[in-house]
Amino acid sequence: MIKKFLYLEWKAFTRSASFGANLAIKILVGFIALYFTLVFLILGIGTFYILKKLHLDPIVTVNKYLIYYFLLDLIIRLLLQKIPVMNIRPLLIFPIKKQTIVHFSLGKTVLSFFNFVHAFFFLPFSIVMIYEGYDVLSVLLWHTAMVSLIYFNNFVNIILGNKDNLFAVFLGITAVFGGLQFYGFFNITDYTAPFFDALFNTYWAFAIPVLLLIGLYYVTFYYFKSNLYLDAGLSSKHDIAKTEDLTWLNQFGTIGTFLKNDIKLIKRNKRSKTTVGMSVMFLFYGLLFFTNGIEAYNNPVMHIFAGIFVSGGFLITFGQFVPSWDSAYYQLMMTQNIPYKGYLSSKWWLMVIATIVSTILASFYLYFGWQIYMTIVVGAIYNIGVNSHLVLLGGAYTKTPINLDSGKGAFGDKKAFNVKTMLVSIPQMALPVLLYWGGSSLANANVGLALVASAGILGFAFKDKAFSLIEKIYKTEKYATIASYKQKS
Repeated sequence: MIKKFLYLEWKAFTRSASFGANLAIKILVGFIALYFTLVFLILGIGTFYILKKLHLDPIVTVNKYLIYYFLLDLIIRLLLQKIPVMNIRPLLIFPIKKQTIVHFSLGKTVLSFFNFVHAFFFLPFSIVMIYEGYDVLSVLLWHTAMVSLIYFNNFVNIILGNKDNLFAVFLGITAVFGGLQFYGFFNITDYTAPFFDALFNTYWAFAIPVLLLIGLYYVTFYYFKSNLYLDAGLSSKHDIAKTEDLTWLNQFGTIGTFLKNDIKLIKRNKRSKTTVGMSVMFLFYGLLFFTNGIEAYNNPVMHIFAGIFVSGGFLITFGQFVPSWDSAYYQLMMTQNIPYKGYLSSKWWLMVIATIVSTILASFYLYFGWQIYMTIVVGAIYNIGVNSHLVLLGGAYTKTPINLDSGKGAFGDKKAFNVKTMLVSIPQMALPVLLYWGGSSLANANVGLALVASAGILGFAFKDKAFSLIEKIYKTEKYATIASYKQKS
């Protein structure tokens, strides 16, 4: 039966209407996976010797910070890992045991990249410890415990997969603990390190995570098995209807009508709420660049790259899916007497307002100096003047219907990938970096910032012409977009 399921999975992939895009995405993801595999492999081999050079005990030091390792792993899973699902409607009418369907679905998650990538850190690290004379049995039992904890996170992610924005909760908890430890108020590792040390020093302790994993698997199994029928697992969820007038937007005419619709959409749906959460996370993206913590990012050219992301988080995550946000009722909209320019202007104003708000919220970067915050402000000007038009232009070619009830896939969907959107996205990041690099190379950093800001101002000045061009493209792609939104596979 498992062989039959694998056969059906392969047919679903090869017969998909977006097979070409799926294959291209899988190749691209393969290269990304290879990169992270190499990174983990280097860390797995090098961590032991780096810690030795720092006169630290490798296993004690690694055990001390494993709590953060597994918390961050869970956060990334909640944010990015998609739970493999099967179309169970046809299967339920056949004499197939429910437990077989559930075991197969859960088994697919075992092969996830988010699981096996950790092997390229823990396996080399364990081999190096054995090579350097550590007790073989202790290393093997510790390694078994680490594998169990990795898969424990896997099934925790499955259980919590339907909860909204839990990644933000765990991210907040991790950030609070990290901040308290950094400033010396409270060190959570004083309480967690003894447990991880026991996994290495005590032969029987490894059984704790193993038993926890087995128990969680059966909890997950029985949870899904009990809901594996149409009335529960596939029934529609009914929420209490709420009405919001937002009458103050009526003064803006047609644009105000669309803005009301967008605000309600953002407040009421999982996917849009997740997107807003993503844009808030982008505010803190600059900490990787402006704190001088990573040497490769400690240069002005990378700073302007960060400035684009910090101020443009909502613009990037929300704007790339215009008009896909309205895919559920896009056909109805196109039968109405709705001017495309008014529709696009409302999306543009929403992104502009969000960019301004993000720039104001990012004022805490003043702690790192005026030059840093000016980089963010210049990035905001470029986002408003240039990138706001580019994401709308890219949206004309992104014919991906969005499931508003799903919080997954906030970064994008497979069918959103095509050559046209890729070409449109290049100027979003490459052009400001090139302008800044040219200005700073010929003169100084302020000239580079001025060039980037000038590009944004010019883009704003030619807004009407840009909108006319974008409107024509949307009209040209109108029927292809409608046809794409009709596809369910």
